[in-house]
Amino acid sequence: MNSGKAVSDRDPGHVVRSAGATATVGLHGIVTGWSEGAQRLLGWRAHEAVGRPAADLLAAAAPSSATGYSLTGSQEWSGVAALRHRDGRQLDLRLHASPSLDSDGRAREFVVTAASESPVPEDELRLLEWSFTQSSVAMSTFSRESHRRRLNAVASGRDGAPPPHDETGGRAGGPWKRVLRRPPTLDALEADRADEGFLTHVRRVAEYGVPLRYESYTQGPSSSRRHAWISEMWPIRDPASGRVCGVGTATFDSSEEHWARQRLALLNEAGTHIGTTLDVVRTAQELADLAVPGLADFVSVDLLDSVLKGEEPTTGSVDSAVVLRRVAHQSSAEGVPEAAIPLGEVDTYPSYSPPARCLATGEPLLSGADDPDFTRWIAQHKARSASVSGYGFHSIMAAPLRARGLMLGVAVFARGRSSDRFEPDDLILAEELSARAAVSVDNARRFTREHTNALTLQRSLLPQGLPRQAAVQVASRYLPAGSHAGVGGDWFDVVPLSGTRVALVVGDVVGHGIHASATMGRLRTAVRTLADVDLPPDELLTHLDDLVAHLTSDCDGDPAGVPDAGEIGATCLYAVYDPVSRICTLASAGHPPPAVLLPDGTVSVVELSPGPLLGVGGLPFEATEVELPEGSLLAFYTDGLIEARDFDVGRGINRLCKALSSPVPSLEVHCDAVLKAMLPDSPSDDVALLLARTRALHADQVAAWALPADPAIVADARAQTARQLAVWGLEECAFVTELVVSELVTNAIRYGAVPIGLRLIRDRTLICEVSDASNTAPHLRRARVYDEGGRGLHMVAQLTQGWGTRQTPTGKTIWAEQPLPVG
Repeated sequence: MNSGKAVSDRDPGHVVRSAGATATVGLHGIVTGWSEGAQRLLGWRAHEAVGRPAADLLAAAAPSSATGYSLTGSQEWSGVAALRHRDGRQLDLRLHASPSLDSDGRAREFVVTAASESPVPEDELRLLEWSFTQSSVAMSTFSRESHRRRLNAVASGRDGAPPPHDETGGRAGGPWKRVLRRPPTLDALEADRADEGFLTHVRRVAEYGVPLRYESYTQGPSSSRRHAWISEMWPIRDPASGRVCGVGTATFDSSEEHWARQRLALLNEAGTHIGTTLDVVRTAQELADLAVPGLADFVSVDLLDSVLKGEEPTTGSVDSAVVLRRVAHQSSAEGVPEAAIPLGEVDTYPSYSPPARCLATGEPLLSGADDPDFTRWIAQHKARSASVSGYGFHSIMAAPLRARGLMLGVAVFARGRSSDRFEPDDLILAEELSARAAVSVDNARRFTREHTNALTLQRSLLPQGLPRQAAVQVASRYLPAGSHAGVGGDWFDVVPLSGTRVALVVGDVVGHGIHASATMGRLRTAVRTLADVDLPPDELLTHLDDLVAHLTSDCDGDPAGVPDAGEIGATCLYAVYDPVSRICTLASAGHPPPAVLLPDGTVSVVELSPGPLLGVGGLPFEATEVELPEGSLLAFYTDGLIEARDFDVGRGINRLCKALSSPVPSLEVHCDAVLKAMLPDSPSDDVALLLARTRALHADQVAAWALPADPAIVADARAQTARQLAVWGLEECAFVTELVVSELVTNAIRYGAVPIGLRLIRDRTLICEVSDASNTAPHLRRARVYDEGGRGLHMVAQLTQGWGTRQTPTGKTIWAEQPLPVG
């Protein structure tokens, strides 16, 4: 059949392709397929075009001469033909016909693609050419074989700036500076074997036809700071055939972003590497170790002697010299040969020296060889002068070690001749690192003083601020004993749990003093850890009982005077409240039961099955469930509130119930009123009080479905989720939530057991829960390239702000939580 007349074979590079305009034509010239792109281009709908002779679509009948091309055989053909639009217009289109072959190599039909024959205007071509050659961004093109075809002036180094020396890979080891902002030349990139990764990425783009991004680094000849560059690479395709014929690249300066990430990484390291112990000297050394070589070539940390002795630090007047003791230093050179002051020795810093000025003002400062005071200070110390001269130290920063309003010492950061000057950004980083280290140093100092045990108790015993959660409204008080018995071990906590539930904890360690405080801190940490595992109250107390037994055995026979095993023990009351079911589950380990004030004004004591003290071992703990109306007030307390010399525990509980029943405007006022009614001016024992008013999630905030163990139900679960989110006005959350539901329900069907349930909870966050009867908990794992599974939970973890597993009496529940849309 004659498909059309070949008018010309103009350069396809000047043709605008009509995306998706494709048709299939049988060997007898009948149209057998018609794409949406063809419909948009010619106006004919598929039912109008399919089944018609292809010749009917031509604007004029094909001549009988041999100038046409028959769609026969198995050869490709391209040319320009005049086609007829449905509205009668004539369109000159470049056609490309490719035969579709069967297994014997014979053509079954032809796939015909069309492109509009509209040459790009010459002035537009010139504009594109000028944009490429004059761009301030390094741009280049490569062939499919990674051979360079063309570079603009910046990429070839012809823009007048000297090309920097290229260096790629690895982590920056030296200090930072601002360097000349121009990318490495492509000649250098190709010549340097260290940047084979650049050409490898070029080849990948050519092979797979997808854009890639490559990050490389350069370093100037006079700079110790590496420069970061991002190279965007994309495939260049033939507009007519779609074949990848080359690769284009554009390189951008990303140094500021790169070094900002490096600073954040260093600050992140500070959070985990500084303050690992309560040792002053060790903490100072951790600061020095962290800052070298990432920030400086040499770092020293000097402290006031009073800090090392655990006393309140005192300094002289602003205009006086300061005596400091060297406690830590570090250098990029092995053995710290630059140190002018040995560890443990003292040095007197004159008032004009940078360290003394830093301590006097409380502000970090930059100094160096161009500072007369720096030069004067160095010249007056023979060993320091020799070090500065020998290692070329020309720029320093002095940052105060200040915590809680107290000046503890100073950290000095120095750079030698192979590094650049410090800049203001470096000073900000040094100040932040020193501030974090100072807090750790002060914590260590306080730890050495027994008279600060009360402050230590407040920090470790009580949360600084009760966490936000939706289940209860809480208020708390802690009142230390007014006697000289020493700090006690009373404590409480509020722990948010999954599914909008909350754990309410109160406990009391037997005895007073530092041992009781230390035991209390361990128990509180253990309770939070076990609560995160979502253990039921009775199981949690069993694990806590084992911990106390271990602590008892560790303390047995301690020569330091720790009490004997029989003196170690503790009480604890652990409760979990669920605002969906309004059920509070409680278990007690020898602790007084809570009192509850119902909305109707009735006050009673919750009847619990009392368990043994923690540390006794061998006896079970029992859980009690209580259904509470919304607005019920639970009162958790330690025995110091209800016990006194002039009345017994029973009378104390009655007084507490009476105090709770008094009408008050808020929980905070309620706490103060209870303490005032129950306690004398100077109580003989520590007292902890925690009040919690319950909330309830109503039916319009919870949606639940029972699901069969059928893979086909996954799509229905997604649909029901989408409908429920629409009812709640949370359409923005639909994509992520449907994906989470799909993954969790699929896992439950594949690995769990019936019954399977799906529940959505809308409160301060959106929670998705999937439960099944299996006790096997899932875990994240790293899926290999060709693994068919193993990525679902990883995707859930990335898309939500939290996920986890909790065991239930009938199996387990997997939950995922995501924030609600803002506004």
